[in-house]
Amino acid sequence: MFVTRSIDCDHKDLIHDVAYDFYGKRLATCSSDQSVKVWDITPDGQWKCTASWKTHSGSVWKVTWAHPEFGQVLATCSFDRTAAVWEELIVEGSSGERNQSHWVKRATFVDSRTPVTDVKFAPKHLGLQLATCSTEGQLRIYDAPDIMNLSQWPLQHDISCRMQCSCVTWSHSRLHPPMIAVGSDDNTPAAKVIIFEYSESTRRWIEIEAISFYTDPVHDIAFAPNVGLSYNLLGIATKDVRILSITPQQVQDQMGVNTSYQTNQQSLSSSSPLKHEIKQVMQFNDHGAQVWRIAWNVTGTILASSGEDGTVRLWKANYLENWKCVGVIKGDSFNPGSNLTYVSAIVSDQTENENRSDRNMNKQTARYYRLSNINNPNNVPWH
Repeated sequence: MFVTRSIDCDHKDLIHDVAYDFYGKRLATCSSDQSVKVWDITPDGQWKCTASWKTHSGSVWKVTWAHPEFGQVLATCSFDRTAAVWEELIVEGSSGERNQSHWVKRATFVDSRTPVTDVKFAPKHLGLQLATCSTEGQLRIYDAPDIMNLSQWPLQHDISCRMQCSCVTWSHSRLHPPMIAVGSDDNTPAAKVIIFEYSESTRRWIEIEAISFYTDPVHDIAFAPNVGLSYNLLGIATKDVRILSITPQQVQDQMGVNTSYQTNQQSLSSSSPLKHEIKQVMQFNDHGAQVWRIAWNVTGTILASSGEDGTVRLWKANYLENWKCVGVIKGDSFNPGSNLTYVSAIVSDQTENENRSDRNMNKQTARYYRLSNINNPNNVPWH
């Protein structure tokens, strides 16, 4: 069963991104109206806007939350070629008045010469790090050495991706070295996904694979949360939905003998990352149109995708690792004539049922949100 809530966001332009916090009780939205809004869920299940402010001088493309261990912290990126970090401060009200929240800009990143297209915080076990990517093809990683002073974010790594970057994601696995994947939405016939791994010996990010068999524009990319698996799953949103399995190859002995996967006949050294076996485990074209966003559930077992067909589809693997669509949410309440901008908050409470033969009988519908009029079409990258 799918329970939906429609939110009148009152954004004055196209909404580009919606992000839940770690607990799913707060919501942030960003828009081409250059603003970010923060929403809190009330005890009766309604979403209330608790903060709204102008964040950039151009369209705000992405918004993301840091882990709550570091406080209530947001990061945004924009067409204005900057990214920013925001922290919430609670202002005590006078007697009888409720405390008010106030978001303060702690840092601005101005290293990019072109629009910044994505921004992501690292997993908690890696500390307070922030990755940004831009259309100039640069992946930049910043680190906050003192979490009590969020105004200091020295640039730690500036990596050339040799392609126009559209999205970035961190691996959540604690069992493997840190990993980052970058996607590209340009139209050149080249690899659109590059994977980097961090080498502790050299303290650098090393490119381990460029996925050459993906040449279609990539709109979104996301590593699945890893709950003890020996491999990573990487979801990719392009003209369809795809999932890659990334498995590190084990070294046969301590002398660095080559594995069967290696083709360059070079010995492994302590400064070289392990080779990885990368294979596609799922590809579905059920949307029949471009897929724009994907997101994993907290255990990394269900992937949600949204596409131009006006649906959100849920994908799940059975015990044989065969992926199937287990739910479809249709935007039957989409109303192009409406003057309101809505965001639909969807909560899945669907019970597991391995027998999906009568799956169509269990489909539920949900209200979708309307894309508002675009006041600044030149600032919109792909909508």
